[in-house]
Formats: sequence, C-alpha cells, structure tokens
Amino acid sequence: MVQLPKMYRVTQTFERPKVNDIPAAVRQELVSLGLDKKIAKGSRIGITVGSRGIQNLIPMISTAVDFVKKLGAEPFLLAAMGSHGGGTEKGQKEVLDSLGITEEALGAKVLTCADCEVISHTSGGLPVFIVKSAMTLDGIIIINRVKTHTSFKAKVESGLIKKLVVGLGGPMGAQQFHSFGQEELKHLIVEIGQVILNKLPVLGGLAIIENAYEETALVQGVASAGMVEKEAELLLYSKSLMPSLPAEKIDLLIIQEMGKNFSGTGVDTNIIGRLRIPGVPEPEKPNITRVAVLDISEESHGNATGVGLTDFVTKKLVDKMDRKATYLNVLTSTFVMRAAIPMYFDTEEKLLEAALYSMCSIPAEKLRIVIIPNTLYLTECLVSEAVVGELRNKAGIGIGDSPEEFKFGPDGSLMLKI
Repeated sequence: MVQLPKMYRVTQTFERPKVNDIPAAVRQELVSLGLDKKIAKGSRIGITVGSRGIQNLIPMISTAVDFVKKLGAEPFLLAAMGSHGGGTEKGQKEVLDSLGITEEALGAKVLTCADCEVISHTSGGLPVFIVKSAMTLDGIIIINRVKTHTSFKAKVESGLIKKLVVGLGGPMGAQQFHSFGQEELKHLIVEIGQVILNKLPVLGGLAIIENAYEETALVQGVASAGMVEKEAELLLYSKSLMPSLPAEKIDLLIIQEMGKNFSGTGVDTNIIGRLRIPGVPEPEKPNITRVAVLDISEESHGNATGVGLTDFVTKKLVDKMDRKATYLNVLTSTFVMRAAIPMYFDTEEKLLEAALYSMCSIPAEKLRIVIIPNTLYLTECLVSEAVVGELRNKAGIGIGDSPEEFKFGPDGSLMLKI
C-alpha cells in the first residue's frame, strides 16, 4: 500500500438564511399570486411534481393542494419529469412513490404521462412539446427549486422555466432540448419557455431556493408574466448561497456517494469542475486531478448518470447501475461521455491504491486529498495535511484537533468516513 497522509476533519460555515414555517410561507406566496381570482370553483388545477430531491417538498405540495381545495377546485399532482423514470408512466410513478408523492399522502390524484403533443412552434420553427396530461387542466402551478445548471450557463438555468420546457415537455421535449449545443441552450430555454407560458394556463410558480445546508432559504411566488426576468434574479441569489470545496487545487477528491438526489449529474459539475462536453472548455476552478466515487445512493434507483465524470469507482457502484435508466438519461442530454464507466475496483482499498499509484510522483506529505460525503453536503469533510495548513486562517473554517489515519475493514471498505 502506498504511504497515506493523515487527515483532518474540517467544518465549513456558509451563509444560512432559512424559512422556519414552510406552510405559512407557501400560503403567503400563493396568496400573493392572486390565485383566488384566477382559480374557478370546480376547475382542474395541476401542481407540478418531479424527481429532484428538494427539501420540505412534501409540506410545500401538501399546502398547495389544500390551498387549491379551499378555493373549490380539484388539485392534481402533475408529473413534470422529462425523461426521468425511464420516460414511462410506470417509471414516473415509481420515482414519485419513492419520494412520498402519492395520492394517499397528499390527497390529490397523480397524473403521469409519457405521451407528448406539439402545442406550437418557436419563431425559428422548432416544435414545442407538452405532455398530454397537462392539456387536460384548467390551470397549472409550477413548483421547482431554482439553482445553477450542471451543463450550461444562461439567464435562467434549472428552475421554473426548465420545469416547463424539459419537465412538462416530457420525453420528447427533453430529448429535443438537450440535443442542442450548449450555446443554443442559453436562448432556447427562454424562447421555448415563453411559448409555453403563452400557450398553457400557467397561473404562476413557487420558486424554492436552498442554502448550503440544503435548507429552504426562500420560497418566492412568481407570476407567469415576467417569470423569466424574476427567475433570473432568483438564480443570482441562489448562486450566492452555493457551497464549495475547502480548496481549489486537489490531487484526489474522494466522494463517498454519488446520486440523482444530490445532483442531476450524480456529482455536481459545478463542485468538481468537470463538464466533459466535447468542444466545451472545462472550468478553470476547482482544479482536481483525480475524482473517485465509492458508492451510489439508493434514491438514484440505479441511475448512474455522471459516472463518466469520475476517474475511479467501485465494483459495488457498477453492480448497482441501471444501464437502461442511465443510458436514457445521457442519450437525452446528448452528453454520452457522462455514462462511460471508469476504472472500477473490487474494494475501496483497491480503488485508493490505484488512485494513489497514478500519482506516485507526489510525496505523501504533499498529497492534497479531500473526502466529502457527496457534492451536495459540503459543511463537513476530511482534508490531508497538505491542505489543512492553508485553511487554518480561513474564515468560516473549523479544524479538528486530532489527525486521523486511513483504515480499512476486513472487506476492504474505507473506515475513514464523514
């Protein structure tokens, strides 16, 4: 075994705005949208639901369902999932069930649908797809988290407009949108989104912003008129709350778990500094030489999208892969390299040996290693001696007193964990 450096436990403190009363905040924002004047008694109102892991999503949806019922209308949980769930109604329901988004739990019927229709065209002649289930409704309330995207940067990225374009676009809308290059996506998300806002009875949206602790930092009602401009403002605020790694230059980043519940790409491209999109330059920061992932979350249901962004993984991760779901996801996005299986090893110990062997020219005391639980929760991590020195006087950083050594169990599993 290659000599290993000692590791220190580090805590990071980030800005932490937080909404304490979720139902009250949701009700207040729904009232601000003037829904009492827009929703008629007996009307059918869709509330979008999807596959992303959003904190406090269940109480938010539940409050929206009750709000619609009190206005005398019938609420529906409208699956807006693009190609997620394998692009099938059955798959959509399975994913929603796993998130607790069910009729029994929330008191509203779930509308899953994989069939799409063209509702209009953009000025450039591009067809605009929408799932047929959305066309059966009298009004739609969009609920989604606003955050930076993992593949492109634009005026709006991942949020309410994307929920319309890709989510309600269904498998065909998602496939068409992602088939375009990164530069085209910047304007297409706005152009297609505006067509949908003009054609569908969108009553408004609830934009959710989370802090670096994955707590609800803000719930904001957004009117359909001017939705693009308002979301653009919220995106900037969301980016200001994003977590980050404790160091920008890392020799080996060890991620304990990847998964769709942490990022749409399994490992957040914004955190690891990798896109792996042909023809698109990689981010300058952070600069990470090797990325290793030890496992995949149960919540991913085997969807290992993003595994190709890494250099080393374990056999147990590969064995858990659902190739059909993974391949559909990356084929839809067109970034096929992200499904490529990297070198994989029988145990975590063997993986680490290989990763370190690939950097054998670096002395142990100079190895810059960081261990994180995933790319979403970065408030706690482990860093090597070469990194900890530069963190001692850094604001918002706490460093443990006692260094810890790399240890492995009888089955070769890494005992040093967050």
